Amino acid sequence: MTLSDAAMLLAGITVVAWAMVDVFQSVIVPRAPTLRYRISMIVWRGMWKTWPLLARSLYPRDEAAREEFFATFAPFALIAMILTWVIVLIFGYGAMLWGLRRGLAPLPHSYWDTSYFAGTSLLTLGFGDIVARQGAARLVSLVAGATGFGIFSITTAYLFAIFGTFQRRESFIVSFAARAGAPPSAIGLFEAAAETGTQSRLDDVMRDAQEWVASLMESHLAYPVLAFFRSSHDDQSWVGTLGALLDVSLIADTILDDRGYGEARMCLRIGRHAVHDLADFFGTNRRTRAASGIARKDFEDACDRLAAAGYALRDRDTAWPVFARIRGEYAAYLDAMAHFFQIPPVAWLGGSWMPHAMA
Repeated sequence: MTLSDAAMLLAGITVVAWAMVDVFQSVIVPRAPTLRYRISMIVWRGMWKTWPLLARSLYPRDEAAREEFFATFAPFALIAMILTWVIVLIFGYGAMLWGLRRGLAPLPHSYWDTSYFAGTSLLTLGFGDIVARQGAARLVSLVAGATGFGIFSITTAYLFAIFGTFQRRESFIVSFAARAGAPPSAIGLFEAAAETGTQSRLDDVMRDAQEWVASLMESHLAYPVLAFFRSSHDDQSWVGTLGALLDVSLIADTILDDRGYGEARMCLRIGRHAVHDLADFFGTNRRTRAASGIARKDFEDACDRLAAAGYALRDRDTAWPVFARIRGEYAAYLDAMAHFFQIPPVAWLGGSWMPHAMA
């Protein structure tokens, strides 16, 4: 084996290992990935840099069509990610086989011939026009075939996991919208509860919300492409629902003069944790602005609506600075995430206060 052949063999091993580590972290390991320069992250981050520009170019004035175009991104990125894994593995095994080409018959004339043989092995096609005749080359072709079989098996399970998690996410969003409106708002939830006499059931809703937020955080960090899946219904999104839940929790903690909303207060802790972790992972924490996202007048309007619905309130002058400070710890992060995911403006608290507008 010449030095150049050994270099190609080593390069192929490196590329295959790079791809397999990404598959392992993306599909098998149920936690947030630690490697930044992973194939899957390069694919969806690179695609998302151009997708909004393409959407605005194709549908500059048709917001509904633009939203439909955004909805195609996640499925397309998912397919592109799987295809990229396969292509990288083919070229990686092709490099390995080029370094071991003297064990193949007939002798390949170029790297593209060994990549072709690697592709037929990986995809388990086995045309037979090129065959491995010696030990090392035979071993690599067998490993390539086993890798292809494993890749398609685990990616099938991966797709089922992705769509199952998406359906569970959407089930809560739809049920919460039935109580809090579409788009959901914290004040809408409290008003609907007062109107229907179900204030005592709010703790049950917020207990379910805690589980949903925990599941959202874990699944969207482990499977980042999930964050790009748009909700199935208009005026709904996971970002808007998360913001409304945090506002519900904050209202219960700082405005309502009633200690009976313990589950809502517990939801505030896990919700803030989720917002900060998601913003850090997707890099939107660098786009935040230190603001509560609400003016004092909107706060007063919200208090007036709560009082009109029959809720006892704390002193507003005392509640306002605490409310504004805590809200500033998550509202700016949510606003930056809405910018990043190109989610239309929503009213989490109950009024059209959200500071950003879609381009």
